[in-house]
Amino acid sequence: MQFSIEHTWDSDPVNHDPIKITFSPWELGLKMEVSGPFFNDPEAPTGPPSVPFPELWNYEVVESFFLDSTTENYLEVELCPHGQHLILLLSGVGQAFLQQLPMVFNTNISGDRWMGEALIPWMYFPPNINKMNSYAIHGSGEKRTYEALYPIPKEEIQEGQQPNFHRLEYFRDFRLQSIMGEDWVQPESDLWLGKP
Repeated sequence: MQFSIEHTWDSDPVNHDPIKITFSPWELGLKMEVSGPFFNDPEAPTGPPSVPFPELWNYEVVESFFLDSTTENYLEVELCPHGQHLILLLSGVGQAFLQQLPMVFNTNISGDRWMGEALIPWMYFPPNINKMNSYAIHGSGEKRTYEALYPIPKEEIQEGQQPNFHRLEYFRDFRLQSIMGEDWVQPESDLWLGKP
C-alpha cells in the first residue's frame, strides 16, 4: 500500500517529486519504506544512525501516525534520511508516555535521493487502528517546509495558524487488515495496558 505526500500542511502542492511511503507486511510488525528527494537541510542530527534521536522533528524527517480515533491513542514513527529514528506512543493529543524505543531502520542516500526501510514491531501499535496521516519536513529557517498526506483544507486555515501534525481530525480511514489480510488479528501489546 503506497502513499505520496503531494501537498504542504495547508494544501499547497509540493514543488518537488513527492515523498513516497509504502506499508507492507513484516513477520513481526509493519514494514515502512520511504523514498524521495534528499534535501540535506538542515544538517544531520549528531546521533549515530539506526539509533533513536530525541526531537527528531527539528530535522529532515518523514513521519507516519497510526491512530485509534475512539481513544486518541496513537503511534508516531519518525524517520530521518541520515538513519536516526524516533518512536512515540501517545495517549491523548500530543501526550507521549513512551518514546525513543528501539527499531530496525536502515537508509541509503544516493545523490539527491534517499530510501529508508523501518520495521515497526506490533507491540508499538495501539489496538484498533482506524486512522492514519503522514508528513514530511525539510528546510531551515524561513525555508522550513511542512508537508502532509492529508492536509488541512485551505478554507479551514485560520490567519496566523502554524503547522500542527497532531490535528487528529484530519487523519483519514486506515485499516491494518487492508495490508495484512482481512483475517489478520493484531497481537496484543503490554505497552498499551491501562490506556483508555
